[in-house]
Amino acid sequence: MAGKIPTQFIDDLLNRIDVVDVINRRVPLKKAGRDFQARCPFHDEKTPSFTVSPQKQFYHCFGCGAHGSAIGFLMEYDNLGFVEAVEELAHFAGLEVPREAGAAQGPDLNPLYAMMEETARFYRHQLKNHADARQAIDYLKARGLSGEIAAIFAIGYAPPGWDNLLSTLGRDKPAIARLLECGLTQEGEGKGYDRFRNRIIFPIRDRRGRSIGFGGRSIGEEKPKYLNSPETLLFHKGRELYGLYEARKASTKIARLLVVEGYMDVVALAQHGILNAVATLGTATTQDHLELIFRTCPEVVFCFDGDRAGRDAAWKALLTGLPLMRDGREVKFLFLPQGEDPDTQIRKEGSSAFSQRIEQAQPLSKFLFQHLTDQVQMESIDGRAKLAQLASPLLEKLPSGVFRRMMFQHLEELVGLKGGHLDKGGQQTSQAVHRRGMGHSEKQQRPTPIRMAIALLLDSPHLFAIAESVENEWQNWDAPGISILKQLLEIIRSQPTLNKAALLERWRDTEHFNHLNKLANYRFDLPDMDQEAELRDALLKLNAQYRKNSRPQPGNLRPSELSDDQLNELKRRYPGTLSQDEQ
Repeated sequence: MAGKIPTQFIDDLLNRIDVVDVINRRVPLKKAGRDFQARCPFHDEKTPSFTVSPQKQFYHCFGCGAHGSAIGFLMEYDNLGFVEAVEELAHFAGLEVPREAGAAQGPDLNPLYAMMEETARFYRHQLKNHADARQAIDYLKARGLSGEIAAIFAIGYAPPGWDNLLSTLGRDKPAIARLLECGLTQEGEGKGYDRFRNRIIFPIRDRRGRSIGFGGRSIGEEKPKYLNSPETLLFHKGRELYGLYEARKASTKIARLLVVEGYMDVVALAQHGILNAVATLGTATTQDHLELIFRTCPEVVFCFDGDRAGRDAAWKALLTGLPLMRDGREVKFLFLPQGEDPDTQIRKEGSSAFSQRIEQAQPLSKFLFQHLTDQVQMESIDGRAKLAQLASPLLEKLPSGVFRRMMFQHLEELVGLKGGHLDKGGQQTSQAVHRRGMGHSEKQQRPTPIRMAIALLLDSPHLFAIAESVENEWQNWDAPGISILKQLLEIIRSQPTLNKAALLERWRDTEHFNHLNKLANYRFDLPDMDQEAELRDALLKLNAQYRKNSRPQPGNLRPSELSDDQLNELKRRYPGTLSQDEQ
């Protein structure tokens, strides 16, 4: 079983990568003194309040309060889970994510990945060496594919016959079980057989280049024409895109991705020098697909046939994309002549003309309003009112920001309204963010001493020396937050080089993370704030509170049971505690 990711690896990863580089690949940053700034990607604002600190490896928006480490940014901006965010950063840093042994976090997938790679090699070998592969090679050559492109996409061949793969790789019962678990074989009538037979094979690879599934195109009239791997532990078709790995390998910085329908479209476009095409795997575009694209680049162009089916598919893609249209993201639509697909069209007109089509693709805004205005009579008040009724619920799905405001403004221009009356949700969101921003930027409530001490040490671990120099009576106190402060000091004592980001990530899987995450939002960069004095003052107050709460109450004292030394010490430490008679 695969265990949890070791804490030491998280520390090393955050020490190795630079949060500025991670964020700058998604949100352009500008130098501002020691830090970097941008307009916040998480709320609509006119002036930059989003700050990234290289020293603390931490980002913070003084407008909406968003903040965190590079891991937290990927989780929020790219909509990733914690493990996915760590894997993304590790891949960026060229590291493999280790797992601790013992904890039952899920199945060990390494044997399955190994089986998929062995299978991919088997199919490639068959394309080069099997006697029946001639027909597949002739088909690929007829489509204009070179050996170089076939090698880049690792195209292979599944020969005819029921069990070529099974008999070759199914060496023992565990191997047979893995073939079945990977969806490479099926069971019927008490025995297994190969899923892919007499097909050209297209390996589907994840962002790290690992084979996770296969697509097979039939040779001849066999149905279905295209057959995909089933859903497995490795392969989820609603979350993967064919050709994305190859596109990212071809260019480290991709400006846009072109979404087409099939494997051959992707490969044919690559043959003509268009290396940024990807394909969904027999399913409509999902939000997971779009998030995967937007993690790679800011623009996506959907390429469809210009017939009714193509436009219906484009509309579905538009509806899927609306909630994800944060400022800076673009979705466009390219409609080909009826009956043409990218493969036939680019062979007919060449890569230059096809590239020009991509440049002239229709923006989402134009497609949306054109699609809706075609359904109403714009010459009449009734028709324009109908347009508002149709469009407003769709625009409400847009996240707050400049794009949303401009879309509503255009709608109001079309229907003849003024004053921003249609965008109810945007007004409320903007006001809420403004109120929240006022709380952060103009006045922040002073925390209690225990919270102040924790927040200061999180923000500036080098203040540990101040904590060590102050008497630590407070550590004997059994009060809320004391154990967290003690643990925090212990972590810093054992690893004094940890920065704010790494410290906070140490608590992510604990019940205290949300509380500490809020404390990490407190501002300590104000010009009149002396952090050393603040921490010393907070710890001295904790000592005073501890002594006060530990002071014996007169009603509970039994002086007759105390020795003279105990009575004298009690009078010295807590003068006035005993009554005159008891003294």
